[in-house]
Amino acid sequence: MIDKVTYLTELYTNSKGATYQCDRSSRITVEFGGYKMAFKINEFLNFKQKVDSVDLHAMIFDLSDESDFEIIEAPQANLSLKLTLCDLVNLRDLLAGAKFMLELNSLLYERIYNVPVYV
Repeated sequence: MIDKVTYLTELYTNSKGATYQCDRSSRITVEFGGYKMAFKINEFLNFKQKVDSVDLHAMIFDLSDESDFEIIEAPQANLSLKLTLCDLVNLRDLLAGAKFMLELNSLLYERIYNVPVYV
């Protein structure tokens, strides 16, 4: 779906959020948990790496109150997110889906136009 007013192209959605690519600013917009965050591609990949680095297995088996949530910083968006285990799983899915679509779009562009594109 393309929104012609804001030039946003939907990359991936799940039940908790959505990701978009802005054709004008070359930014990835993530809507999750009532927050809207915009990242340059490198910032997006760094944010995804932060989210992926959280040890979900440790959170599941740690019975202390401190392990009920994880705080993820998104300095590019000037946000600090307090995420539960379920939030982290949903955010990981959202970011992985968006990254997959970016890679797929780059691969298709490269194959169709025979131009190397790096994501």
